[in-house]
Amino acid sequence: MSSLYMIPVYVVAFFILLACFFIVKQQTAVVIERFGRFQSIRNSGLQMKIPLVDRIAGRLSLKIQQLDVIVETKTLDDVFVKLKVSVQYVVIRSKVYEAFYKLEYPHDQITSYVFDVVRAEVPKMKLDDVFVKKDDIAIAVKAELQDAMLEYGYDIIKTLVTDIDPDAQVKAAMNRINASEREKIAAQFEGDAARILIVEKAKAEAESKRLQGQGIADQRREIARGLEESVEVLNKVGINSQEASALIVVTQHYDTLQSIGEETNTNLILLPNSPQAATDMLNSMVASFTASNQIGEAMKNQNTKNKKE
Repeated sequence: MSSLYMIPVYVVAFFILLACFFIVKQQTAVVIERFGRFQSIRNSGLQMKIPLVDRIAGRLSLKIQQLDVIVETKTLDDVFVKLKVSVQYVVIRSKVYEAFYKLEYPHDQITSYVFDVVRAEVPKMKLDDVFVKKDDIAIAVKAELQDAMLEYGYDIIKTLVTDIDPDAQVKAAMNRINASEREKIAAQFEGDAARILIVEKAKAEAESKRLQGQGIADQRREIARGLEESVEVLNKVGINSQEASALIVVTQHYDTLQSIGEETNTNLILLPNSPQAATDMLNSMVASFTASNQIGEAMKNQNTKNKKE
């Protein structure tokens, strides 16, 4: 019967012995208090404490932690903007005591400093400068936090301004401004292209006219040379210059009629176009050439007579 009474004692002893040991995870610090007073700091591994005397007051992570703080403030050009500031911090291993006992809520302390620095720096800048100088804001926040939190056992690893969010109406206005600027640039490029096209087209037309005029001049020169050769050939067979010229004109007239007749889509009508009309035209030309020669001879004789007198 006595052994049965000893079973509860063994159970209690087992649990008391079990309570003597505890495990601390890697990158973690455990604060031990004895009767409510700080006793020691235990690091990772299997640790031992006195049951009912020592207790675990708290655990602190020694890993790098991140706190995201969103701050709303006003810029120099009176634009309200929200900044998201990410603070990366770590508990200093040698200052676990200060980190555990000096600050009740470290997140609130860090948030207060971030608000203070951001609302002191951003109102000095215009909205565009906030985007450009966000690294300067982050450096200022880190410098202020580093000095303040080092006393409490926290080391500020890095601060980042990860987001800048102006008011929705301001963003819409900025988008409209950017769109207008791009449309203006596009219009300028289109205008330059149109101007270049007009200039090049004018140059091409001028060159075309020059070449066309040169071609017409060459054509007329060749026609004149051909007429000259034709007149010489006709003179050799006893046809004088007036008759030869008339014959050539009549020949060209019929050549013209032939080429007009070959064109199926032409709307040109040449009047008169009967054989009798062509004969009348030939006789008129011969008569006009003869009259011109007679007038020329008469004027030449009159000039000679005037000189003799």
